[in-house]
Amino acid sequence: MVVAREGLRVIIPEILITILIYPYKILFILLLLLTIFTIFFFRDLKREIGDGIISPADGKIDFLSNNRVEIFMGLFDCHINISPCDGIVRRVERIEGDIIPAFKRGKNVKKNVIEIEGDGIFKIEQIAGIFARRITCKVRKGDLVKKGDKIGMIVFGSRVTLEIPKGYRFIRKVGEKVKAGETLAIREC
Repeated sequence: MVVAREGLRVIIPEILITILIYPYKILFILLLLLTIFTIFFFRDLKREIGDGIISPADGKIDFLSNNRVEIFMGLFDCHINISPCDGIVRRVERIEGDIIPAFKRGKNVKKNVIEIEGDGIFKIEQIAGIFARRITCKVRKGDLVKKGDKIGMIVFGSRVTLEIPKGYRFIRKVGEKVKAGETLAIREC
């Protein structure tokens, strides 16, 4: 299993502290379990890339409209986000706002907005939840991205939205679980 680089700043101190508290068996076991969970959380899975426009994140679809899907990423989902299409990054903007639980939908929330111009403009929002206060972005304005390229990560529970241009439609339903890249999220009409 490969671990995302973003996780090393958490995992390495946890491992060191776990080693230091070895003589205190109960604390050692608790911290060891936490360290194992942290390593699991920061896993970087190899993805098979599907046809059409793909899901940018693992999770459960909890909102769907004609051109917008929202995916809640639980603690056990992989939190690395990928590009849903080929294109050029036209906008990257960090927006400060409220921090609410990731399972709730909100308007004025802390997020990172990425717009990719492919066959139209695809807008991805990485939204920080109450535990996910850190969003990393791996792309900049002007970057060329391929479908499935890593575009960022949201640390510890979060939400990702995808808005699609006209000419596309969603083929998934509210309540379905999706996997980044592996699951066909939308297709051309």
